[in-house]
Amino acid sequence: MKRTVYISALCLLVVSSGAYAQKKKKAGSLDNVSITYLNNSFGTYDKLQKQIWSTPELGFLEEKSSKTLQDHLKSQGFQVEVGVAQMPTAFVATYGSGSPVIGILAEFDALPGLSQDTVPYQKPLAEGTNGHACGHNNFGVGSVAGAVAIKEWLDAGKHAGTIKVFGTPAEEGGGGKVYMVRDGYFKGVDIVLDWHPATGNGVSVGTGTAIQMIDYTFKGIAAHAAGSPDKGRSALDGVEAFDYMVNLLREHVPFSSRIHYVITNGGEAPNVVPEYAKVSYYIRSPQRKVLEDLVTWVNAAAEGAAKGTQTTVSSEVIAGFYEVFYNHTLQKLVQQQLELVGGIKYDERERAFAEAIVKGLGNDLSTLKAAEEVRPLAEERPSTGGGSSDVGDVSWNVPTASFGTAVFVPGSAGHSWQNVASGGTTIGTKGLLNAAKVFALSAIELYSNPKLVEEAKKEFEERRGKDFKYVPLLGDRAPALDYRVKK
Repeated sequence: MKRTVYISALCLLVVSSGAYAQKKKKAGSLDNVSITYLNNSFGTYDKLQKQIWSTPELGFLEEKSSKTLQDHLKSQGFQVEVGVAQMPTAFVATYGSGSPVIGILAEFDALPGLSQDTVPYQKPLAEGTNGHACGHNNFGVGSVAGAVAIKEWLDAGKHAGTIKVFGTPAEEGGGGKVYMVRDGYFKGVDIVLDWHPATGNGVSVGTGTAIQMIDYTFKGIAAHAAGSPDKGRSALDGVEAFDYMVNLLREHVPFSSRIHYVITNGGEAPNVVPEYAKVSYYIRSPQRKVLEDLVTWVNAAAEGAAKGTQTTVSSEVIAGFYEVFYNHTLQKLVQQQLELVGGIKYDERERAFAEAIVKGLGNDLSTLKAAEEVRPLAEERPSTGGGSSDVGDVSWNVPTASFGTAVFVPGSAGHSWQNVASGGTTIGTKGLLNAAKVFALSAIELYSNPKLVEEAKKEFEERRGKDFKYVPLLGDRAPALDYRVKK
């Protein structure tokens, strides 16, 4: 009798354990309505990303690109608020109700001068025109696809929760997210998930650099450069003296800082002393306090150059971003989902394309493995320089995690024609759909486990510090809507 009871109890335990394991597996598997939706929607999102790829628009000018994303979200039942934070192409699309509120970032601006066809050799579609060398055609569409997939899951199970897509223009220098943060559009959002097209698959751990983008305008006195040069005062001399001083101070700044510039206007004709000249500067540092000191020094150099050339100088902050402040709790969550989704698998045609890119770069074909694999989650890496992103400002206001998927062929450089080429093919579509799956799976975990949201928010508050006060690095200026317009 005792043996019979023991066996029955053991059987019950095995059955119960199996049911528990099955339930646990189902919660963290690819077997759900959101993933099914994405698996069945390749054609939809391939068409959308190629539509944006084929009409590359610069920052704050992305009328067609933004509308393409808005229209798709509206067709899926999202409520879309357009023209937010004084930016015509910015939008916030919302679906669902209740908590938690999860935000997904979507970008869609292109870069100037990087036109390229979808071939594995350099071939501009139109010389000197725009191109999606940072993959924001994939970025925006992947974010939107993820949000719609999450909506499918919310509807299927009648779950509580809200999903928001933040259509953020002009990441490439204009800093659209900063204005949206400053104007309060991220208030009430519990978690923000972000991604970016990459040459591999992994969670972002680099904090990047804080940045201020400043235009310096020198004014002098025009005169005939040969007949009466003594009567003139060259604004271009002011710019060149300024640039020379900045190049000297480079020796004395922290090695992780970056300063770069381009003269956007140096005069009209050699025989006229320029009365107007302009130079655009990007000043970066991994730490905002160091950046503040650098900007003060560079400003002093501008004033000194103006005095030395008897010209005048004025400056305008075009944009400014914080360094990125990632949330470790969310990074671990996203890593789990990224490993579940896996890397990118090329078909025969895509493989031939990728191999041609790799060979053209002079790299070994073994580098292509990076597209198939998911990198292990690394420790947070303090920045030693490098790029900047307006995601930084979001991350200091809401717990944020970011990741990348292999939209670009491994070994390609950032902002390159190779990126434009691969991002406009089905390789780019596969990458954005993998990103959408990671968004969906991560959101499902957050909606299903409120304690995870609480843990992320607790970490955020403790690491940020109770004395933190957000002060945007671009001040109170209005969005620089014409910063990409040639004058």
